[in-house]
Amino acid sequence: MQQSAVPELAHAHTRPIHWLATATAVAGVVALSSILQPHSATAAQTPAEETRSAPDPAAAPPAADGVDFPLECGPVEAVVEQKASGDLDGDGRPETVAVVHCDAGMSTPPDGVYVLTQGAGGKGARIVATLVDPKDRYTVSDFAVREGEVLATLLGYSSAEVPTCCPDTEESAKWQWHNGAFVRSSPADARSV
Repeated sequence: MQQSAVPELAHAHTRPIHWLATATAVAGVVALSSILQPHSATAAQTPAEETRSAPDPAAAPPAADGVDFPLECGPVEAVVEQKASGDLDGDGRPETVAVVHCDAGMSTPPDGVYVLTQGAGGKGARIVATLVDPKDRYTVSDFAVREGEVLATLLGYSSAEVPTCCPDTEESAKWQWHNGAFVRSSPADARSV
């Protein structure tokens, strides 16, 4: 047997310090992402957001079908798992909130939660806000839109070692349109499932 001229790579063997470093890096990214937020999205351009108008009975909520959601699904399609509509910004026209994930054959794919509004001229729907990014690895349950609020239970993972089949944390989340952006409020700590 001939020996390799290249020495064995030191990083090819996993040690506990590598897992600790990875977990620390992931925690840092999560903490940093909670501090750095994208620019405010506008669900509708209305001059007076403080006053809620009566819903327009003729206005139909935007359809989630055919929307190009920002998911990287590879060879499989994105699936709208749940959707609900309501006037979230008080302009009298309903928005649609869609819970979407990749159509994986196994495991639990992470969900994305997107707010849709009617496109210009009533043609098609467009995404105006991302409430839950699939990169955050949450699965959404108990989802609803009530009285201008988006409510959901987010199932997640306490560490990168938890298999994707078995989320082990649970937290309630609520989003509400305030001063031109969707603001999230939730209890301070997550519960274990």
